[in-house]
Amino acid sequence: MKVLGIESTCDETAVAIVEDGKTIVAQTIASQIDVHTRYGGVYPELACRRHFDILFPLIEQTLKKANLKKDDIGLIAVAHGPGLIGALLMGLSAAKGLAYAWGCPFVGVNHVEAHLYAAMMDQEVEFPALGVVVSGGHTLLVKIHELGTYEQIGSTVDDAVGEAFDKVAVMLGLPYPGGPEIEKLALMGDPKKYPFKHGVVKGRPWDFSFSGLKTNVLYTLKGQNCDRKAPSVLPDSEKPHIAAGFQEAALGDVVKKTLAAVDAFDCKMIILGGGVTQNNRLKELLKKARVPVIFPPKGLSLDNAAMIAGLGYQLFHRKGQKSDSFDLEPLPRIPLNLIH
Repeated sequence: MKVLGIESTCDETAVAIVEDGKTIVAQTIASQIDVHTRYGGVYPELACRRHFDILFPLIEQTLKKANLKKDDIGLIAVAHGPGLIGALLMGLSAAKGLAYAWGCPFVGVNHVEAHLYAAMMDQEVEFPALGVVVSGGHTLLVKIHELGTYEQIGSTVDDAVGEAFDKVAVMLGLPYPGGPEIEKLALMGDPKKYPFKHGVVKGRPWDFSFSGLKTNVLYTLKGQNCDRKAPSVLPDSEKPHIAAGFQEAALGDVVKKTLAAVDAFDCKMIILGGGVTQNNRLKELLKKARVPVIFPPKGLSLDNAAMIAGLGYQLFHRKGQKSDSFDLEPLPRIPLNLIH
């Protein structure tokens, strides 16, 4: 079965065709970095407009790239949450329209679950496993009993780790997206010069908090001056050390809890998903793990439609090959108990 996947949860418009949940036939991703760079982050209204403008041309382009026609598509899979409500609506409406016009079934896919599935598409997996989602919108630890059966362990109470990277990058005067820029700058710095502390959530040892760390970076740059508009008192030569210290604190917290959770919840491997998995320092820190660690293959770390199509295939067969209802709504937040 060839599945057409649509991803439009935030600032990437993506379409892919995946065969039998594993083999990527074609994929196309239209980045919106050029739209959002001037704002230092995602501008939701502009993101939605770009999805509207480019989604159907992207679908046609992907079909052409795969040398396929609409009759070759057996299923449409679309991310219906979590994400920006307007952006989700663009993708879900397109999927429903195509499903109706083509006489084809469709399924809604949880974007977060798909990030974890991305690492499973071309690698052998042993359950139970620890799932770790680290992206611009999510930071999550889950025990994966099997594909589709999850137990939440911990999540962020404020910023996601990728979001914290982007915001600290703005403080340092770096371009958007900030994660790769901070990683690059940190290579020239000494993380011990500014030993920032990660956040602690009282009574919730598996949860994350990055807002305090972010504020600590801000006050350090301002020389403990609480005026956010005040210029930095630190010279540019200190910025690599700030970047290195921040990165070590943020990623160190993720890795510390990940390694502890593997033992506490008796997991046989670690499965990572999300854009922050591209960070080489994260990969280096996770070499300490006593169990196998798998990352998404190249091209499937950031938001993409191949992971949506792949997981959609699995969901469709788990549901007895039943299409979702046209009443399916976009959900900006999907609690873990709504993950299939």
